[in-house]
Amino acid sequence: MEYASPEGLLAVGGELSSIRLLEAYRLGIFPWYSDGQPILWWSPDPRAVLYPARLKISRSLRKSLRNRGYRVTLDEAFEHVITHCAEPRRNEQAGGTWITSDIRRAYVRLHEMGYAHSVETWHGGELVGGLYGVSLGRAFFGESMFSIRRDASKVALVKLVKAVESWQFRFIDCQIPSPHVLNLGAEAIPRDCFLRELAAALAHPTHNGRWRAPSANGEPFP
Repeated sequence: MEYASPEGLLAVGGELSSIRLLEAYRLGIFPWYSDGQPILWWSPDPRAVLYPARLKISRSLRKSLRNRGYRVTLDEAFEHVITHCAEPRRNEQAGGTWITSDIRRAYVRLHEMGYAHSVETWHGGELVGGLYGVSLGRAFFGESMFSIRRDASKVALVKLVKAVESWQFRFIDCQIPSPHVLNLGAEAIPRDCFLRELAAALAHPTHNGRWRAPSANGEPFP
């Protein structure tokens, strides 16, 4: 069933096959729903977009980047990252999450196909933060992030921005505008503007396969 709502809900139902998911992203649509609901497909207006060159790094985040002993990697622990992202936040009811078992399986499949990617923040040998999303053309569609130590997810985002900027990505899709993403430099743009940006990004080949940190010696981010 298809219809439009002021919040950006476009369709209800369907399946989470890899082909359907990739086609949805190419159209600026993403799934977002909870256990017990049918699959809900969204294209919000306005859309939150982070242009890599406009990332805002606060003074406290700069300190975390320098002084907290974090190490950041790409595509080293995708399934662990999405599992952490699925855990309820402190302000959510116990058991509440939109990352259902079906969502988890679908994005693990996309990761195996080289389209979904993770960024991991480590402290020692412990995974303490990270994020995951989908890459098509020169666009990265952020899906979720988690943090169990101060600024660990933001550190992952900074490193993601540096990586995609080096690959000349146009933007990171942050989906729904919120104070959190706007404070990091994201902008709320009209849906039609987002779709034009998306079309320009999709005119380029996809940076497919397992991602590596774009450093001279090929080592993970410090």
